[in-house]
Amino acid sequence: MTVSGQPAVRIAVIGAGFMGRQHIEFVHAAAGARLVAVVDPAVTDGEAFGCPLFDGTAAMLEAVRPDAVIIANPNRVHVDTAIECLGAGVAVLLEKPIASTFGDSRRLVREVARRADARLLVGHHRRHHPAIARARVAVREGELGQIVAVSGMWSARKDDAYFSDLPWHREPGAGVMLINVVHDLDLLRHLLGEVAQIQAMKSHHARGLAVEDTISLSLRFDSGAVGSFLASDAGVSPWGWDQATEETAAFPYVPDEIAYRVVGTRAGLSVPNLAMYGYHPSVAADWHSPLSRTYLAAPPRGSFQAQLDHFLDVARGDAPPLVSAEDASRTLALVEAATWAAQTGETVDVERFRVDAIRAADS
Repeated sequence: MTVSGQPAVRIAVIGAGFMGRQHIEFVHAAAGARLVAVVDPAVTDGEAFGCPLFDGTAAMLEAVRPDAVIIANPNRVHVDTAIECLGAGVAVLLEKPIASTFGDSRRLVREVARRADARLLVGHHRRHHPAIARARVAVREGELGQIVAVSGMWSARKDDAYFSDLPWHREPGAGVMLINVVHDLDLLRHLLGEVAQIQAMKSHHARGLAVEDTISLSLRFDSGAVGSFLASDAGVSPWGWDQATEETAAFPYVPDEIAYRVVGTRAGLSVPNLAMYGYHPSVAADWHSPLSRTYLAAPPRGSFQAQLDHFLDVARGDAPPLVSAEDASRTLALVEAATWAAQTGETVDVERFRVDAIRAADS
């Protein structure tokens, strides 16, 4: 039993790679959860997990009958694994991206819609961070005035073992776009609303792999605001969400660094440090006046921990998912629109691209 008197949610983790092992640690640390199984055919010694180890999902579901699963296996099998678990009546936290392709994500969207009892949360964990919740309030409630622009960056040099130890990291369905930028595009949607148009350029030259290592994006939102985003998994920098937050020990923290800058007609806001720049009421609100800086308040809480607590509520049927299958599918459509823009040099109409892709997936 937990402190609240509710029974602990019995959780199995499917996939014991980089993200899976982090989820295992978070489950062990959570008061309302208990790790009951790990599934990974590539792992031979499961003693460190403190629970039974299985090489297949079906065998685990039959033997353990968990209340919930966290799916952190390769992107290409996300949808099949999630559908299998939903079919067993199990709540699902599915690591992002929801699928390796938008078309495949629609299968899961349809499955969730078909099942009245489906409980599925997609793991765009950054949405759960208190700084994002506060920034969204500032944007949506007009504290910054009319939003005119946003810029963001994520750049970090991944170690060679990241690509050699997990071959799927080198294959289509991975790359900095689907593994990293998907988080940022999801957050930009969450903060500023839907993206209307997108342009992109990408490069493979630093690593020479089949997947891109660097990408630059230009965006226009439905609101009329414009934005840019630069990402690389080959470039050294302190700039990006992982470095600017204390999410996990895997990414050394750089205090007061910035992942996003949101610019409005009344104020500008940097995220996640929540420094807001604007004019004091006693001076003219234009470029000739000095700016004042204040920091918006947000409780110190990691997004993975907050996501797990939310998932426990979803698993118990006490809350709808913050990130639904449909919502995550829209983020993946935006990622694919960006990928298409990078391949063709076109400016892509995102909603038209999404609708055409749905028709193709349903045909």
